[in-house]
Amino acid sequence: GRLAEAAWQAGAQSGAGSLAGRRVVVDAGHGGNEPGKISVTGSNEKDINLAIALKLREKLSEWGCEVVMNRTTDTAMCDDSTENKKQQDMKNRCKVIDEAGAALTVSIHQNSYTEESVKGPQVFYYESSLEAQEAARCIQDALNKELEIERPREIKANNTYYLLKRTASPTVIVECGFLSNYEEAGLLDTEEYQDQVAEAILEGIVGYLAISPA
Repeated sequence: GRLAEAAWQAGAQSGAGSLAGRRVVVDAGHGGNEPGKISVTGSNEKDINLAIALKLREKLSEWGCEVVMNRTTDTAMCDDSTENKKQQDMKNRCKVIDEAGAALTVSIHQNSYTEESVKGPQVFYYESSLEAQEAARCIQDALNKELEIERPREIKANNTYYLLKRTASPTVIVECGFLSNYEEAGLLDTEEYQDQVAEAILEGIVGYLAISPA
């Protein structure tokens, strides 16, 4: 909202280091043998997630924030010999998040739908966490504004996503766009748009952290 936006503006004016002492986990969804969704352009979700996550890490670091990454390469967070790879991957992600003791966890994903026309970023949060709801709102507002989304989507409560349910820190899942939409999928393939998405998420995070207790 306006408060978070004002905090972002004030932080931007005060320059680098205004997030010193704050810790954020950036989780790039999927990886390795788990590609995630396949884009209509033929791209893998895991690669787009990682590209945006790495850009977000760089931007947060410039603000003095300590960033903990769940992955920095194209790997899954599980052993190849594991029977239930998906479950172990999620458990390991949650372990890193909980051990980090971060002020916020942001998980980067891409969306998909049966109707090609559906598009736009959307942020999910665990329904019983007021902190996560506020963080989601800050990030959603920044995405809608900075990416000039024609038909802005609204944040969505969820009580079933493993990552949202099983983490101690406020956690949000940012679905940056729809890989099933040709226009958005094409944009998400470009480094320029990936950078714009990361910048918008940064704005939302800075706004949230500025109004949340350290």
